[in-house]
Amino acid sequence: MNIQQIRSATLIIQYAGKKFLVDPFLAEKGTYPPFSNSARQDQNNPLESLPIPMNEIIDHIDAVIVTHLHLDHWDDVAKEVLPKNVKLFTQNEEDAKEIQSAGFQNVEILQADTLFEGIQLIKTTGEHGRGDLVSLMGHVSGVVFKHPEEPTLYVAGDTVWYPSVQDTIHTHQPEVIVVNAGANQFLEGGPIIMDKEDVYQVHQAATTATIISVHMESANHWGLSKKELKQFAVEKQFSSQLLIPDNGESYPF
Repeated sequence: MNIQQIRSATLIIQYAGKKFLVDPFLAEKGTYPPFSNSARQDQNNPLESLPIPMNEIIDHIDAVIVTHLHLDHWDDVAKEVLPKNVKLFTQNEEDAKEIQSAGFQNVEILQADTLFEGIQLIKTTGEHGRGDLVSLMGHVSGVVFKHPEEPTLYVAGDTVWYPSVQDTIHTHQPEVIVVNAGANQFLEGGPIIMDKEDVYQVHQAATTATIISVHMESANHWGLSKKELKQFAVEKQFSSQLLIPDNGESYPF
């Protein structure tokens, strides 16, 4: 297995001989306006350039996984550049219909027991914030990857720490966990993805797992810097289990 951070929540995952592209946010730096009602209204999104050429991202993809349809997980450029016949997994019928309306012809809804080329893909749930934010932000998902010859991988998606995340860790015992941990938020309400305390909860639930923290400093509404999370992990004594990649960086397992 190899996990490469592209930008934001966008990942290339090489798993059991297959190349997965997760949550493609592929526009050039500064293409979109800032997310409203949030910090840094003078900064357009994405905040960072792609670290590698587009063809290296999209060539030879075996499958795309779109955890939900927010712009920073499935943008207009992704709709344009990805092959319309690519295998594409998404979370529910509503998202599948919208993706199909963009011309994609091979869309499948993830289940609890989806099998793709010998790889088990298990859809997990998430809560994109707390309190009133959960319904406001809409349905989100994650996915667990399993294969006899690979470590078990849990890509949590846009979620805060809540009981279902703990249940997923307990049930599947992932050896590698990818968390979206920029503490992104609006001017009202708390973080809509994990903050540093949530990441620590993940570590406490899976003390031997390697945690990879992504979706940081990539859109204008971020709330947790990489530097702050690194320092927090040192203070809480789990820095040896935490990876915070630069864009383009990859990790083999």
